[in-house]
Amino acid sequence: MSSTGKHIQYHIFGESHGKGIGIVIKNLPPGVYIDWDQIQIEMNRRRPGQSSLSTARAEKDQVEILSGIFQGRTTGTPLCAIIFNTDIRSKDYDAIKNTIRPGHADYTAYIKYGGFHDYRGGGHFSGRLTAPIVFAGAVAKQILKKKKIYVGAHIYQIENIYDQPFDPVHLQAEQIEKLREKAFSVIDDEKGNQMKKRISEIKKEKDSIGGVVEVGVTSLPAGLGGPIFDSVESALASVLFGIPAVKGIEFGSGFQIAQMKGSEANDPFVLDEQGRIQTSTNHNGGILGGITNGMPLICRVALKPTPSIGKRQKTVNIQTSSMEEIEIQGRHDPCIVPRAVPVIEGATAMVLLDLLLENGKQEDRWWEDER
Repeated sequence: MSSTGKHIQYHIFGESHGKGIGIVIKNLPPGVYIDWDQIQIEMNRRRPGQSSLSTARAEKDQVEILSGIFQGRTTGTPLCAIIFNTDIRSKDYDAIKNTIRPGHADYTAYIKYGGFHDYRGGGHFSGRLTAPIVFAGAVAKQILKKKKIYVGAHIYQIENIYDQPFDPVHLQAEQIEKLREKAFSVIDDEKGNQMKKRISEIKKEKDSIGGVVEVGVTSLPAGLGGPIFDSVESALASVLFGIPAVKGIEFGSGFQIAQMKGSEANDPFVLDEQGRIQTSTNHNGGILGGITNGMPLICRVALKPTPSIGKRQKTVNIQTSSMEEIEIQGRHDPCIVPRAVPVIEGATAMVLLDLLLENGKQEDRWWEDER
């Protein structure tokens, strides 16, 4: 439960309104220098309370390390990181203790755990638990960067407003780095302004909207992953679907590939100027037979609208077994997609680091780097 990974193992713990949340990472290579300023930059990208488009919950999301780091470098033993919850208003949830919220895990958690789960703020099912994913992803991205592998994402769609897609053949690390510096991660800023305007409108209506995040990875070596159940797609999907609100994933041209002919969907093999094998198109998203082919990995992730909305909704009181209406109070995002961008990046980096080290050589000397 709440654990994943083969070579690198990740274990997430905590609840939204508990003392803290965190992650244990096992089998990281020893001697890796960690840039903590970069870690905090990544945490700030997801951190709530930074704009009118997100929840007003004001968490600093500063990570404290309990083990696994010594003198700025990984020790090779389990890394345990904790993020203390400091801005909790649990009273917001007293009135709905027995009233299951539409679109949330309240009912399924009640059935699974017999009513003993922590329901405050969604407990262990809350989007708050994505902060440890961002931390683990930030660590993974620093290690991947040493191998010239870059993981980046942007808001591809909000409702019916679309950003420009990544170039699936010529995606560059420079574009990924620039997107990370943006407060609202889009390629086309005008489309971004339209998205922000729509989110503000929906907030005034006490409603919410969803969208799609597109993730791209450059310089992945060919040969990662495996056939059938060890595919790169299944490994990524397993972790990405662990992010609350994720309801769909597609790779490359995704569902649009069903409308193509084989002559259109196939990616022709070519030789580049250095004589390396590439493909001239990338409808398969950099993966063939479950294994990376050396082209950019392209994936899109659909997120549902935030289920916590101020509009009145029908539901059931599980204590009285009676129908009721509910109007959810508290602090919530009208659209979680902007803050989900670093989470999806982080989850992708976690999986790719696991695949890379599983496939890699034990003699890699990760500590031989420039600070």
